[in-house]
Order: sequence, then C-alpha cells, then structure tokens
Amino acid sequence: MSTAQLPTPTPTPVSRFRLRRPRISSAWRQPLAVTGLALAAGWVLIAIFAPVLAPYDPLAQNATPLLPPGGDYRFGTDELGRDVFTRVLFGARISIPLALLLVSLAVLVGASLGAIAGYFGGIVDSIVMRATDLVFAFPAIILAMVVTAVLGPSIQNAVLALVIVSWPSYARVVRGLVLSIGQTEYVTATRLLGASARRALVRDVLPNVAGPVLVLATLDLGNAVLLLSGLSFLGLGAQPPQPEWGAGVAEGIQYFQYWWIGTFPGLAIFTVVLAFNFLGDSLRDVLDPQSSWRAGSDDE
Repeated sequence: MSTAQLPTPTPTPVSRFRLRRPRISSAWRQPLAVTGLALAAGWVLIAIFAPVLAPYDPLAQNATPLLPPGGDYRFGTDELGRDVFTRVLFGARISIPLALLLVSLAVLVGASLGAIAGYFGGIVDSIVMRATDLVFAFPAIILAMVVTAVLGPSIQNAVLALVIVSWPSYARVVRGLVLSIGQTEYVTATRLLGASARRALVRDVLPNVAGPVLVLATLDLGNAVLLLSGLSFLGLGAQPPQPEWGAGVAEGIQYFQYWWIGTFPGLAIFTVVLAFNFLGDSLRDVLDPQSSWRAGSDDE
C-alpha cells in the first residue's frame, strides 16, 4: 500500500522576513564612548539652551560678591557679585561654537593644501611642506600668543591665530594619505580614461582620506577649547566682561582663596576636552578596519 506524499508547506511572509535590530558597533558601546557622547551632547545642549537654563544675567552684578556655593547661587558669586553658574553656562556658548569654527577652518585650509601638495607634487609640494615645517618649528601656544599679540587681544583674533597654528597637522596627514592613494590602480585608471586632475582628486582621492581627517578633527576639538581658554587665561582671548571659561579661571587665580571662582570654569574645560578625546578615540576604533574587524569578531 502506497502512502500519499504530504505537500510541503510554503513559507509565509512572516517566516521569510525577520525584523532585525540595528547593530551598533561595539566601539560605541564602550564606557569611554558612552561617557564622551553623554558629556558632549550635554554641553552642546547647554550651549544651545543656556539662556533658558541660566537663572540670572551673566553680566548682572546684583548679588553679594564672593558668596560661597549654595542656596540661590549654586556655584557661588565672583568678586563683582555675578553668578558663577550662569557664567559657566554662557561660557559654553563661546568656547564650543568657536572651537567648532576653528577646527572647521583648519580642516578646510590644511586638507586643501595637503591634497594639492600630495597630488601634484613638485614645487607645490615643496612650498606647502616648507610652510608646515616653519609652523611646526614653534610651540603652538607660543606662536598663537605672538600672532594674537600682533593682531590685538580679542576672541576673534585668538581664533584666527589658532587657525594659523592648527592647519599644518591636517596638511601633513592629508598629503601622506593622498600620496599613498594617488598611486593606486583605480586613480591611475581614472586619469588614463581622460579625467582631469581636479576631478580625480575630488571624486576618487579625497573621499578616501575623510575618515582619518574626521578622527583628527574630533580630537582637535578638545585641544581647540583648551588653547582658546589658554589664550583667554593669558588675557589675549576673550575680554571682560565676556563669560569665557579661561577668563574665569584667570579670575579665580586672582582670588585664590575663593576657590569656586576658578574651579567650576576649570571643570567645564576639563569635561569638554575629555568628552571630545573620548569621542575621537571611539571614532578611530570605528573607522579603523582592523578595529572594526575585531569588533565584529567580538559580536559574533
């Protein structure tokens, strides 16, 4: 007696398609990455909403001078009766946007010059590299002090001075990457097919150097905040009564016994620099192929 063959059930759409949760790289799940993201996001939100979060006017001198932290004045008051907490919040509206502007200009100038020098070589490469060597011959903060002193003390001149001392690092990195990528077969094939040098540089070379430049820029954001605060601390950056962190630390040095005047602006600088350093390290782990391979192996 033969047995009837049972029909094979066809898979339903539910069994054929399965919802997948988006996978986040393990580098972004590390404690340092989470801490960096939280600190950076917190300070960006503070910079945006400082007028809403601040309880007082940052320039108002309507409180008793040199009050210790507590009560209505969380971080105390300075020597003029201004609320330190309010001035720290408004300091984020100066330091963070200017650091972003500074790094963006340095990337634009340095990456452009480095790409041109690495791709065309010859006399162009020699001129750009000699200029970078000249800037690297001086400590960044010393050269920035000289430039700011020549232009005049102001926060705008401090940003310009720091752009001048910051672009060579991007030029050198991009030049090295362009030199290595420019010798690859696909770039050579693009040129042989008739593409212009500018088109090959923009379409084929520069997208491959974006990752390392982004990592360097993220790390430099913390350094930019530190250098801007350093120039303001020396009296070459933000001028009174601007609520800038470096200037706040300088005021705290003058009234050292009243520790809260300089401590809280210093902690703000510390946390911002720490946040961008953590983000830069995590971004490097994500963009580094070897790190990405190791992260994928850990997830499996």
